[in-house]
Amino acid sequence: MSESHGSEDTNDTNGSHGTQRLPVLEKTAGEPVQATSAAAYDPLPAVEGEAGDEKRFWSSRRAPAGVLALLLLLGTGLMLYDVAAVRAGRSAMEWRTFLARELSERPLDDIWVLVGAGVAAALGVWLLVLAVTPGLRGLLPMRRVHAGVRAGLYRDAAAMVLRDRAMEVSGVRDVRVRVGRRKVDVRAVSHFRELDEVRADLDTVLADGIRGLGLSRQPALAVHVRRPGRKG
Repeated sequence: MSESHGSEDTNDTNGSHGTQRLPVLEKTAGEPVQATSAAAYDPLPAVEGEAGDEKRFWSSRRAPAGVLALLLLLGTGLMLYDVAAVRAGRSAMEWRTFLARELSERPLDDIWVLVGAGVAAALGVWLLVLAVTPGLRGLLPMRRVHAGVRAGLYRDAAAMVLRDRAMEVSGVRDVRVRVGRRKVDVRAVSHFRELDEVRADLDTVLADGIRGLGLSRQPALAVHVRRPGRKG
């Protein structure tokens, strides 16, 4: 009896000072296994002195402006050349004669007239939208530290930073992060630990990570954690 007690004491001593046993999670029969854990949060409260109201960056939109300018230049140049040729005693180009005849003979309710009017209206609305919206949706404005300097952070870069922070959480196997202007959507896969615990740790780590990005407007955070799917 004494030898057995001594052996147990030795094992306890070795267990306390040596390699410790990993905890084992046991599920009783009939108890449902949690498969997902999700929660949505309000926008993070800004720390005093960090709140900002920086406007979005405006895109120069060189491609649409260049295409429109080129089309106008070609059309105007061709029209001026034809008018000058007619003034010089030559006959008008066939395309202008055909266009003038069709516009004078076709009624307003003709299908081709309606199609042409619809295309022209759609192009006009598109140009108006481009003129009154800032664009550059992939660039998030950051807090202004210096009066004459504006900084921005691309969404892909912000998502990469947050993903690296999320992968440091124990139990996280894979993470997908999507960063928007108003919300950060995080979907993680955890292969051990309780899902609610993993989600709580992700909430804390990612909240700190979002504040560290230095964005002008703190986005809301949505975290979803699930178990990996079964293969086969």
